[in-house]
Amino acid sequence: MAQPWLAARNAVSDSPVVKDVRIDIWSDVVCPWCFVGKRRLEAALAEFEHADRVEVVYRSFQLDPSAPQHGHELTTPVLARKYGRTEDEMRQMQQQLTELAAVEGLSFRLLETVHTRTIDAHRLLHLALAEGGLALQATLKESLLSAYFEDAQDVGDHEVLRREALSAGLDPERVDEVLAGEEFADAVVADIDAAMDLGVSGVPFFVVDRRYGISGAQPTEVFSQVLTQAWAESHPPVEVVAGGDTCGVDGTC
Repeated sequence: MAQPWLAARNAVSDSPVVKDVRIDIWSDVVCPWCFVGKRRLEAALAEFEHADRVEVVYRSFQLDPSAPQHGHELTTPVLARKYGRTEDEMRQMQQQLTELAAVEGLSFRLLETVHTRTIDAHRLLHLALAEGGLALQATLKESLLSAYFEDAQDVGDHEVLRREALSAGLDPERVDEVLAGEEFADAVVADIDAAMDLGVSGVPFFVVDRRYGISGAQPTEVFSQVLTQAWAESHPPVEVVAGGDTCGVDGTC
């Protein structure tokens, strides 16, 4: 739930353009709750009258840095081993999550997703932010999440990543340069280090105005409440300490 953010609030780096409310989101592109949480935040923003003055920045987090570069094993047995469940139990859990995601308008194919590495996806998200700003980063984030969860694509595969990056609008040459090397790997590490400083142990994790932390895919109402509170705190009413004769807006004096 939302809580006042007191420790390590300066761990989040400044962005080139700061609007009235800023939301930093730590998430992974193979995290189903991150996609659900994204939709719930978007629903809250759709109802927020100052949504055009809110900026959203996506931060890197890897759920499993040891995952293979190319996913060949389905996620279901991997999760079953990790959590000490049978594969049947894990399928039932995934089916429940699929039904929950459908309420948010998402069509998950969890039984078809593969266990794969995500650092290259995160490096491309940093490329999008650096060269196209928040809008391009958000477009690529949506594309990668949809590719993995709704199309059951391997987002560790460079061909998949290149296709999604170009579809989002990134420059082909820069995409190839990044995928061929280690550019932005330090930015991914910096994001993860910042998450550790903030005490983040799971994602999605939202930090609003470096003051409020929201852990998990909370209901839309929670996001709405925090947005309203953050806006009110950054736009306090003027306290009138003395009164006197004035002219009114109707022209009377």
